[in-house]
Amino acid sequence: MRIYALVGPSGTGKSHRAMLVAHQEDIEVIIDDGLLIKNGRKLAGRSAKREATTFAAVKRAIFLEAAHAEEVRSCLKELQPEKVLVLGTSLHMINRIAATLELPFPVCLIRIEEIATPREIKMARELRTNHGMHVIPVPAIELKADFPGYLLDSLKYFLRRKNDARRKIGEKSILRPKFSLNGKLAISETVIMQLTSHFVLTLPQIEKVNRVEVDLQSEGVVLNLEITARYPANLPDLAQQIRQTVRLNLEDLTGLVVYAVDVFFKAWEY
Repeated sequence: MRIYALVGPSGTGKSHRAMLVAHQEDIEVIIDDGLLIKNGRKLAGRSAKREATTFAAVKRAIFLEAAHAEEVRSCLKELQPEKVLVLGTSLHMINRIAATLELPFPVCLIRIEEIATPREIKMARELRTNHGMHVIPVPAIELKADFPGYLLDSLKYFLRRKNDARRKIGEKSILRPKFSLNGKLAISETVIMQLTSHFVLTLPQIEKVNRVEVDLQSEGVVLNLEITARYPANLPDLAQQIRQTVRLNLEDLTGLVVYAVDVFFKAWEY
């Protein structure tokens, strides 16, 4: 197993560049901020970007928690990849990660300055400092359950090797935490109720949203809806449409994970 190290200070664009390095070097697996990623899919771990403090994030990134480290070690033993790319802020950090995960020490060191221009590094720093933005080399749909209360945007990328006309299309995620250096984002129950009513009323078979009850939990939200439907709607099909419409739109706009949408039909409207 050959280990590649991608090194650079925090917020300089390492995660953004990780897929490019992996593609150019034929690297199968990436270890980034506590996650084990293969072919753009998270297979094990928990992201340090979810932690509330810098100290907790560092502990997560270097796999100090025994259960976290064992989960990733087991996945690596099962995969047996030929090459692994490990991201870190220093070679010392990467060596520590390698030791914890029982990996060989790196055979190739790549510094962020070698693959990104000063202007690109400066822009990455500004996005991190001013907007609290992070990039994770995993599609947003893979991260929804791991980042409740966060806003996730998808970013498509195209990769091509030199002298090769074929392109590889992938997706990474831009993470905007619910808190940042600019302050905290709080979403009230009233906003969730208003948004839910609006989404439901876009369906032609809905006459009225009588009531929306919101159960805000630490990891997401549960909704109870009381609906007046237009005759002759098929109620089981309509209930499913309501759940899908509310879940997709509410998660997209707020970043909250919608655990359940319970629908109660109170009346028909003829």
